[in-house]
Amino acid sequence: MRSSFRWLCLIVACLAYSAARADEGLRQRAIDTMRAASSYFHGNVASHGGYVYHYSLDLADRSGEGVTTKDQIWVQPPGTPTVGLAFLSAYAATGDRFSLDAAIDAGNALRYGQLKSGGWTSSIDFDPKGTQSADYRNGRGRGKNYSTLDDGKSQSAIQFLVRLDEATEFKNEEIHDAVSFGLNAMIGAQFSNGGFPQAWPGANGPRPGLHADFPDYDWRIEHRIKEYWFLPTLNDDVPGEVARTLVEAYRVYKDERFMESLRRLGDFLLLAQLPEPQPGYAQQYTSEMKPAWARKFEPPAVASDETQEVLFTLMLIAQQTNERKYWKPIEPAMKWLERSQLDDGSFARFYELQTNRPLYMNRSGDTYSLTHDDSDLPGHYSWKIKSKLPQLRKSLDRLRAGQSLESFDSLSTLTKKAVTIVDSLDESKRWVDVSDGSRMVGQFTMASGQRFLSSETFSKNLTTLSQFVGASKE
Repeated sequence: MRSSFRWLCLIVACLAYSAARADEGLRQRAIDTMRAASSYFHGNVASHGGYVYHYSLDLADRSGEGVTTKDQIWVQPPGTPTVGLAFLSAYAATGDRFSLDAAIDAGNALRYGQLKSGGWTSSIDFDPKGTQSADYRNGRGRGKNYSTLDDGKSQSAIQFLVRLDEATEFKNEEIHDAVSFGLNAMIGAQFSNGGFPQAWPGANGPRPGLHADFPDYDWRIEHRIKEYWFLPTLNDDVPGEVARTLVEAYRVYKDERFMESLRRLGDFLLLAQLPEPQPGYAQQYTSEMKPAWARKFEPPAVASDETQEVLFTLMLIAQQTNERKYWKPIEPAMKWLERSQLDDGSFARFYELQTNRPLYMNRSGDTYSLTHDDSDLPGHYSWKIKSKLPQLRKSLDRLRAGQSLESFDSLSTLTKKAVTIVDSLDESKRWVDVSDGSRMVGQFTMASGQRFLSSETFSKNLTTLSQFVGASKE
């Protein structure tokens, strides 16, 4: 019996040793793949150290949200900050100085395009006379000086620069100056009631600390504001990306100003919840905290997408501040979402104020009209939204249990992903995507089946391999 047990132990030990050797072999292949793919992408695809969204395989055609020149790079994710963060992940996993240098190049590209108002716009143009040029802090641009939080533009740039500042041990003075200027500008744009605008040219004025309420006027035709981007907004997850930026800044710099700004943002989200029977959130608000018009197809309404995003943000703020008052809006808003689901389980993007009827738009030329009929919707906008209620419930359970709101892949899952990613690198050291024939407005035309390069795919693959290398080392 003892002999059999010893043989069993020996077999188990041999299998474990073989598995460890196999994992070590895959780990080295992953590291080699990371370096090869990064060398190609940085050496051939980068322009002025930065990146756009998509590239033809010969690199002659490139696009962000629109066709771009070689002197233009993109800030909005998944552009330059997204790629830069992937390089930092690779550096953290491998210690390869090449990855850090590539990230520094991306940081310097962003630094070039920082506006005088402290943040960033969608793109950066290194041609002073180019179509995307703006009023850059370095004095080499021309045009507008509107920093924007729309679609995570300034937030993604700041988050990347914060981590780059940390990775360079705060010794790169130019990077440190850019991120300090950007953070100060962002918290300077915060309204006194804690909300943030979509864009700013400088510090914002006060906003009264009023609770959100339904308009007492005909919102269909009244109070259309031309410069809606200066209003307190929740559109495109502005609060969520700002919150994540403030959390990251506090983690790295331990400056209480960032935690105080986070609390003020949370307080604004308490104010911004609409009353029963629709305790959700609007896309943006007037100075009197009434739901406001934005673009002509974005009416004052209770917005399902923004409501879901706000709930995730409130959970993050509650966890970071350890203050239970930020839990208060969550259950009523989730109940409103539950009773507002369409027959297929999705949501209308907009719900009519007070009636809660799904609200859509018809389009004739440049004219939009409100409707409750979803049979003929314009194709340029997401009029229906996928439900995230299961994810919200899971996050709320984690919050209640005192667990991290983030979930991470297991080593076995990362191993499977790593094998696929390593094997998919082509002979030119590229990860190649294949078009399904669809495209965003303004991008170069790609026929179905056309092969192209994507900054998003590169960044996801490099980050996943970095996670695998780090996890397998541990």
